[in-house]
Order: sequence, then structure tokens, then C-alpha cells
Amino acid sequence: MLDDVGLRPEAEHAYRTLVQLSRARATDLADRLGVSEPEARRLLETLAGAGLAATAPEHREVFRPLPPDVALGTALLRRQESLEAARRMIAQLTEEYRATARRHEPDRLVDIVTGREDLRQRLRHLQETAHTELLWFCRANHVAMASTENAEEFQALQRGVRYRVIYERALLEEPGMIENVAAGIRSGEQARSLPTLPVRLAIVDRSVAVCPLVPDGRSGEPTAAVVGRSQLLDALLALFDSYWDRASPVVAEPAGGPTPPAAEERLLLSLFVAGVPDKAIASQLAVSRRTVQRRFAELMARAGVDTRPGLAYQAARRGWV
Repeated sequence: MLDDVGLRPEAEHAYRTLVQLSRARATDLADRLGVSEPEARRLLETLAGAGLAATAPEHREVFRPLPPDVALGTALLRRQESLEAARRMIAQLTEEYRATARRHEPDRLVDIVTGREDLRQRLRHLQETAHTELLWFCRANHVAMASTENAEEFQALQRGVRYRVIYERALLEEPGMIENVAAGIRSGEQARSLPTLPVRLAIVDRSVAVCPLVPDGRSGEPTAAVVGRSQLLDALLALFDSYWDRASPVVAEPAGGPTPPAAEERLLLSLFVAGVPDKAIASQLAVSRRTVQRRFAELMARAGVDTRPGLAYQAARRGWV
């Protein structure tokens, strides 16, 4: 939950335990956490270094918790400032590209692809020739190639190519998409979701990007730019990384016969955290909306909470998603 501000789960758990104890030695924390004394001492020193704990005045071996809002609030502010700086840089680089690309060998920087079939073939070729990694922004209402038609992904995954995909929430609500995404995850895809995405985007081996040149909804054939190594490509990579950090994970368990209850619960939780409505989840899993609500109620009872925000917090804290 607090990884984004530099606090790993084990350190977060240690801090919560220290708060409960009020004051503790390494031996006290080791007993409560079930870890060795050296590991407990390391955790206490980590908390002290993060500004979340300090030694008691009367004894240097005794640690007491400090308020989290000052230390973690500062880290969160730095993270927000970093993301905002990245967004400003993307805007600046985009303007620089538009102003200079036509004057500095544009044929080496950008290749224009027009038409659904040509764009589909280019996307397939790039996946077939990928060596290490594919990064995707997948928006709803496909332009050239539906996610369910992308057989090249599974072939690339088998070759060891890494896929990191961010799905727009509306896309997960389209018929058949949840199972399609789950199949990709079972094959090795790393999937996340956000309510909206700014553009369609595919980046291959961090060296070539494909992105549209006209907004969605315009009439006529789609037109896309294939961008080579350049500052514009660096900006698109920064854009993907910033959205990946904010996206919610989508998880699925291995297939093979009936889905075990734990696996189905993890899928439900990941879709819930991604913001997919109950109605859409029920439709794609071929169950009633009442069944989905009942399963969420069971999960809330298991987590010891009575609200869905509380369930989201506990699911993240316990590593259920």
C-alpha cells in the first residue's frame, strides 16, 4: 500500500506493530512479528531512517513510533512533484518535436501508417520481431485490432517477451474481455487498469512506438505514427511509466479445470480495485449481480470490514491483489 512512498510491506507491518506496542526493543518486535532479532533490529533502523521511529531518550535500545504524516507526507509530495515534472517535460518535448521534426530528417524519426489493415499488419510485425518487451495502452473501442484478435501476443510471450499492458476500464466491460485478459495474464502478461487512458500506444523494446495522430471518433481511416529513437520516444516512455505506477493490478490464477474459490476471489478483487462495476463483472462471469454482491460480502466478512473501501485497503495490505 505504501510502496509508492518508499515503505515496503514488511516495514509498514513493523510500524503498525510498534504503534501498538508504543515502545519496543528489537527483542519485543521480533516476538510480535515472528522474525529473528537481527531482522527486527533492521526493521527498526529502517523505520528510524524513514523518520517513522526514534530511540527513547532514556535508552538507545528502546524505539518509539513517530507520527507518519510528516515523513510519509513529504515523500508523497516529492512523488507528486516528480510526476508533475514528468508531465511538463512530456508537453515540452512534444512541442519541441512538432517544431523541429520536419526540419531534421523526419524520415528517420517518424513513419506514417494509414489505414486499418496496414496498421494491423505493422502491429503484428512489431510483435513478431520483438526481443524483450511490449508496452501497451489499450483503450475501449478498438481502431485497428481488437485485443481478442491479438494472437501474436501469446506467441511472443512464449518466446520470453515481456508484456506490460494497461487496460482502460471501459474495455474490461466489453463482452469477452475479462476472460481474454485472464488468458493473457496466465501466459505471463502483466496487466493493470485505469479509468481512462490519454491515447492508444504500443512501444516495442523501448525503441519503437506506435501512436495515433488523430483523436478517436474522427471519421475516415486511422492514421498512426511509428516513432523511432528520439526525445519524443523518451517522452512516450515516461508517459507510460507514470501511468503504470498509478494503475491498479489485474490478476488471474492458472487455468486447469474448475477455477478454485481463491482464484475466483482474486479475480473479483482485482476487477473491483480496477473499478469495473458489479453489473459488468456479473455479465462477463455469467453469474447474477446478486451473486457478485454476495461474494463481495463474504470477502468483507473475511477481511473483518463492513465497507468496500475497507475491503480494498485490506486486500492491498494482505497481498490479495
